Amino acid sequence: MLQLNRSLLEGNCHFPEGLDIGKDSKQLPEKIIQFGEGNFLRAFVDWMVHEMNQKGLFNGRVVVVSPLPAGLIPQLNAQDGLYTLILRGMSQRKAVSREQIIRSISRGIDMYTEWQEFLKCAENPDIEYVVSNTTEAGIVYSPSDRPEDTPPASFPGKLAVYLYHRYQYFAGDPQKGMTILPCELIDRNGDQLKGIILRLATEWSWPEAFKTWLEEHNRFFNTLVDRVVPGYPKDEIAELTNQLGYKDQLMDTGELFHLWVIEGAEGVQEKLPFVEAGLNVIWTEDMTPYRTRKVRILNGAHTSSVPVAFLYGLETVGEMVEHNVLGRYTREVIFEEIIPSVDFDESMLTEYAQSVLERFENPYIKHYLLSILLNSTSKFKTRVLPSLLNYTKKTGLLPYKLCFSMAALFAVYRGTVEGTVMKCRIGDKDVDMKDDLETLQMMQAAWSECDQSLESVLHLVHRIFAETKVWGQDLNEITGLAEKVGADLYAILQDGVKKAIERSFLNK
Repeated sequence: MLQLNRSLLEGNCHFPEGLDIGKDSKQLPEKIIQFGEGNFLRAFVDWMVHEMNQKGLFNGRVVVVSPLPAGLIPQLNAQDGLYTLILRGMSQRKAVSREQIIRSISRGIDMYTEWQEFLKCAENPDIEYVVSNTTEAGIVYSPSDRPEDTPPASFPGKLAVYLYHRYQYFAGDPQKGMTILPCELIDRNGDQLKGIILRLATEWSWPEAFKTWLEEHNRFFNTLVDRVVPGYPKDEIAELTNQLGYKDQLMDTGELFHLWVIEGAEGVQEKLPFVEAGLNVIWTEDMTPYRTRKVRILNGAHTSSVPVAFLYGLETVGEMVEHNVLGRYTREVIFEEIIPSVDFDESMLTEYAQSVLERFENPYIKHYLLSILLNSTSKFKTRVLPSLLNYTKKTGLLPYKLCFSMAALFAVYRGTVEGTVMKCRIGDKDVDMKDDLETLQMMQAAWSECDQSLESVLHLVHRIFAETKVWGQDLNEITGLAEKVGADLYAILQDGVKKAIERSFLNK
């Protein structure tokens, strides 16, 4: 069977009815440099660019760079930047599946082997936009970065060198500043990214003129993204390959729903005609309500429920919300603990929560719990901890289910660090937990001193809570929190998560 690439599209291949192969875009200029080649950006930003191009509104392509080594750049180039995107869900109470070949990516660059090719993109006046998704752990300051590194380890370090090269190449031309649209799910992502780059510029003794150029002629937007993207359909790939009639190593799946909230619009909205293309993009002067609602309810429900469901032995979000125990657990987390912690109109939050649960129940999407567990500590800090702390502040009580979720999270992070992953045994499964290496090493060190007695479990929780670098504060200062999480963790270790949940919640 033939592989998806440009030759296949230009040949006489018979494609199945219903597959949208789109119009050719190979002559369009590169306008966007994208840090990240993963499933989300390809099902979100690159799909949006494709939609605008198909309507003749943007007329530009995306050059993709991998922010980490061993990415998907070889596969992307082997397929000439093409891939199949399948969007599925419920629309007007009917099951809908849309299959299309996305043609917005021009090529991929591996900056670890093609550093100069990466910097050449900074010399291209047509490339005006930067898009990124390097997970919540990506927009971080790294003191070990150096401007002579090829490349620096962190994403901000890489982007700093890129922007400085552009500044030098165009001699500080005010017209050559860039528009930066980070998609990482952290608060004020554009502001944080800009702040780190300015800090690096100072530490690296770059000229004040560069910092002025960066401040005055580059725009860092704060954004919020929303689309569930399960990614490569590994359980269906044989059937889908036979149905489509070609092989696609980069096949991607996502839900129909999508939302991109971008704070600020002046001078940019017209050049990025998302709305004119019929896309659900909101330009706003204040994205706070949108972000809080989405992060705390949708992402918070994921991050708080998934460790429990994974320990329970489930594999997907769909299984979780349909399960008689975990479905109830997830709903009660949302409506009894998360929503009461958020200071917005309750009806607006409740309506959104109902739509979130409907999206979780999407029968087409197999969103694997293990993929959601990626970088769970940073996700928990961003998505769940604010609800836990606000609930306690507002009610004077601890939110019992969110505390239990935290205990389940610690139970998942029990293993041995090998290389950059933690090897864990969860039930009858061997699992590679991925996270910031320092966090993994901290978890391993804490567990190495735990003999699973109640006293040692409480000591483990106190030790983890004291990691201010992880949580942004010493959580031991929250009255009763360590004792509650410790008791839940002890119950999970002694009796298993099923009995622990039953004893803690289901009989109340």
